[in-house]
Amino acid sequence: MYEPIRAKSVHSTMAGPTSDFPHRSREEELDIQLAGHLAALLATTDELRALAPSADLDTAADRLAQQVTRLRGGRAPARTPLTTVDARTNLAVLHRRAHTLAGRALVVAASRADTAAAILAAERMDAHALALEPRELASR
Repeated sequence: MYEPIRAKSVHSTMAGPTSDFPHRSREEELDIQLAGHLAALLATTDELRALAPSADLDTAADRLAQQVTRLRGGRAPARTPLTTVDARTNLAVLHRRAHTLAGRALVVAASRADTAAAILAAERMDAHALALEPRELASR
């Protein structure tokens, strides 16, 4: 009823691992994932800097770029030119996106036990939460 398998499996078997494709360790995978989240956060931060320039965002962008460069083994991240951002973009949407990305980065950084990246991600989460709800915090 079924045709028998004639080709060799591409997956590792109990008989032994195959060495014809590269393997990455869990730490390498987490580095790649964390660098991706931080690079996305950096792109969103650059968009925010174009729409609402501030020293805090400039500092955050520099720190994010340093972390991405460290995680990528010295390769600097691509940056969004500040002049290419659409002025119709809603700041609240960007802050929500940045908050979400910082949260994802925090989870991976905690899993990886990367204190510097975790602290940076937590600080960015707090900053974007503050930007989203300034009236609630001011009334306390």
